[in-house]
Amino acid sequence: MKSNPMKKSTVLCLLLVAWIALAGNAAPREFYELRIYRFKTAEQQTRTENYLEKAFIPAMHRMGIKKIGIFKPVETDTTFGKKLYVLIPFRSMDEFVALDEKLTKDKVYAADGTDYIDAKFDNPPYDRIEKIVLKAFSGMPQVAVPDLKSPVSERIYELRSYEGHTEKIYQNKVKMFNAGDEVGLFKRLGFNAVFYGEVLSGARMPNLMYMTSFENQAERDAHWKAFSADPQWKTLSAMPEYQKNVSKNVQTFLRPTQYSDL
Repeated sequence: MKSNPMKKSTVLCLLLVAWIALAGNAAPREFYELRIYRFKTAEQQTRTENYLEKAFIPAMHRMGIKKIGIFKPVETDTTFGKKLYVLIPFRSMDEFVALDEKLTKDKVYAADGTDYIDAKFDNPPYDRIEKIVLKAFSGMPQVAVPDLKSPVSERIYELRSYEGHTEKIYQNKVKMFNAGDEVGLFKRLGFNAVFYGEVLSGARMPNLMYMTSFENQAERDAHWKAFSADPQWKTLSAMPEYQKNVSKNVQTFLRPTQYSDL
């Protein structure tokens, strides 16, 4: 029986149209700013938190920038009361670059944040600010709000930074998350990931960062135990192409504030 070239051509065209439609519907990769405030006094932290809750987050929401995370180190961390972490998602780098200019034009923001914005040189609301810029992984292109039910005071958010020996080796770890589907493994095991990101600018490059979340510390520990024993992870981590692709793993345990979007 002879095949019909015209029929084959029609099928190929339909498949191409379907592929283009799926590609067009793919969510765009976000960009993130991870802002880390450092404080010398409790009074500084209180002033900065008042600014974030009353002025900054409302202004960001007015701009259409949602899902802003505000986190503190857990109480047993030596930096508790000395640091505050702010995660800001952007739809594009242009939106990130335009942020400060837009904020200066927001009169409500200026009024609500005056204590922070107009602070005097001898009474600043923080000691220093560190800013890390990231691009979302293709495997999880947008930030997610965790589905957690426990009280905020019990929740654990784990921020991890994986440093690479070189740029090429670091990219291999990124590939392991995306093409190797480590992102999918975390999702299947219920790690409630908030984001995964390639660090574009920061102090510990080359590195990637990601954040997972749990109801409490015991649930976090149980999830990592299940991860280590999972057959998919054992297979993935044993693959020759993914060996020795992390030089340093830094873990930071955080809790969200009551006014955090995440």
